[in-house]
Amino acid sequence: MTDAQPNLHRRRLGLELRSLRKATGMNLAEAAERLCLSGASALSKIENGKQRVPGIALAGFFEVYGLQKKDRVEKIRKLASLANSGRRANLFDQYRQSVRDPFAEYLHLEELASKCETFAWVIPGLLQTPDYARAIVERSRKWHTGREIDNFVELRMARQEALLREQPLHLWCVLDESALLREVGGRQVMKAQLEHLLQVSEEHKHVALQILAFAHGAHAGIDGPFHLLHFPVGPPVVVVEPMTTSLYLEEDSDIGRYETAFSHLRGEALDAEASRRHIDDLIKDRYA
Repeated sequence: MTDAQPNLHRRRLGLELRSLRKATGMNLAEAAERLCLSGASALSKIENGKQRVPGIALAGFFEVYGLQKKDRVEKIRKLASLANSGRRANLFDQYRQSVRDPFAEYLHLEELASKCETFAWVIPGLLQTPDYARAIVERSRKWHTGREIDNFVELRMARQEALLREQPLHLWCVLDESALLREVGGRQVMKAQLEHLLQVSEEHKHVALQILAFAHGAHAGIDGPFHLLHFPVGPPVVVVEPMTTSLYLEEDSDIGRYETAFSHLRGEALDAEASRRHIDDLIKDRYA
């Protein structure tokens, strides 16, 4: 096992293992000795998500802690699989020069997620065309050279593979109508982007797109965009993106509020069929 920076799933795995230990009444030193670890500090790192736990080592934890409940064993094994996943490492390494650390964490979570519920004021990266993405990235002023811009646009396109994998990411996007009317990149770029939204939402049953019309007025997402990332095991995480960083919210109270907000947004927005008609009418009216 090697030291590692804690991530969300390693923290969750560590908390599960700590809960098992405490249920036995053993302290860190006693449990570490029975687990044949080098000492209490090694077990502490595991429980704090700072050290990886190979899947093969879990059997030892289950035996020492006397865990026999099959459902909890399976839950912990799934958490370990998520915690040890390195599927995003190559992508992050490839684009390291263009990716800030907070976004690297998001890349990892997005790859592991089974579903993403998004409320957005601009067309989200998973649904952008290359030209639209380039126009957004260029105007953000976060990147200083043409090469950095090229790299980040390439990364954004690579992220979209999550929608095409064998077990694709299920994306449910409630999109504010302003995103359709803001002419990013010029008329031709915007027309192609709107056509792409229609194509993706029609061809992929795991992509749901709803438009939140101006006519609705005030709504449950008035405080700003957010993402709800759901995983095969464990609670979801809320991601909020202010200008200079990303906030990851894991408290039950926070998650509950955003889940309620997204539920309201789904009800307030046009349904999927009406949303496609709305986009199609917009293309005919403005770009014919």
